[in-house]
Amino acid sequence: MAHQLAIESLTKNFQTAEGPVTAVDNVSFGIGGDDFFTMLGPSGCGKTTTLRMIAGLESITSGRVVFDGRDFTRVSAFQRGIGMVFQSYALFPHMTVFENAAYGLRVRQLGENEIKTRVQRSLDKLGLGGLAQRHPSDLSGGQQQRVSIARALVYEPTMLLLDEPLANLDAKLRVQMREEIRRIQKDLGIMTIYVTHDQEEAMSVSDRIGVFDRGRLRQFGAPSEVYADPRSLFVADFIGKANFLKVGIQAADRNSAKVAVRGYAPFAVARSVTLDSEESVEIPAGSDGLLLVRPEHLEIAAGVEGGLPCRVRRIQVLGSFIRYIVECDAATREVTVDARRAAPGVSEGSNANLGFAAEDALLFARKRP
Repeated sequence: MAHQLAIESLTKNFQTAEGPVTAVDNVSFGIGGDDFFTMLGPSGCGKTTTLRMIAGLESITSGRVVFDGRDFTRVSAFQRGIGMVFQSYALFPHMTVFENAAYGLRVRQLGENEIKTRVQRSLDKLGLGGLAQRHPSDLSGGQQQRVSIARALVYEPTMLLLDEPLANLDAKLRVQMREEIRRIQKDLGIMTIYVTHDQEEAMSVSDRIGVFDRGRLRQFGAPSEVYADPRSLFVADFIGKANFLKVGIQAADRNSAKVAVRGYAPFAVARSVTLDSEESVEIPAGSDGLLLVRPEHLEIAAGVEGGLPCRVRRIQVLGSFIRYIVECDAATREVTVDARRAAPGVSEGSNANLGFAAEDALLFARKRP
């Protein structure tokens, strides 16, 4: 039977010298089966506190954690059947790889044959079978992290939780390890919740992601959905690179809006989001909204006619694409254009124009009084 996890209105308040602080604010979501779900957001946004409440390592102020219909709210961490992997490897330096992985099973007083079978199986799955008698000081950072994952898997958990597990690794090893974690997770068919502040990491390994901001779950969905159809300015800006153009709204109905961008002919936009009061104030004075256009949906050409006038500040050749960083009066900040090939006649310091298809734009409109 596929497992199901439901997080219902989860809230965590802390008492501080300055007064109460809400670290997690009414968070709800559900995952099931072998979902790889990532909680993503900047430091202090509540993702790790949410993970710790799911694990039973942090008390819950209000709300529920329900697993397969069972309310986990008052179930101890020991009884939840969860495997946990932390940012720090937390390996015992005086113990071998085998003994580190076996430690928790010995605490639980399993038989030696069962311990040997479980540990060896976990080490083999993680490519550590030949390193069982080595000590942590003899291992690379990636191997040490694999040992910490093996230690979590020997419990044969129903759910695997990972809190910034790759933060201590270099960039190249991070990429290798995240793919390895994804492979192992799918091979085992185990529900996994992963915490990271790295949006590329989250997008590359997850079936679903949840974007957190100041204790709130801003958006939940498949990575492609969250990237293509963000529901807030925060999510749009946090996931991938975002270009925001200032617009005036000439007309609007339930299905579309006619907008005007300075230097560009008015056009209809079919996709729009009405911002809440908090984000509405981020729209610049004199504008009715902001238009999101991703870098890969912008085109750049020489000259200043027929599009949005801009001036090229920097050109970066990045292998499979060329990145143009330009200044544009219609934008809230520098604009990024990612092109598959070089634009003829466009060089650093030159004038150019930008174009895009209306269907690739997403309008964020100010909330009406």
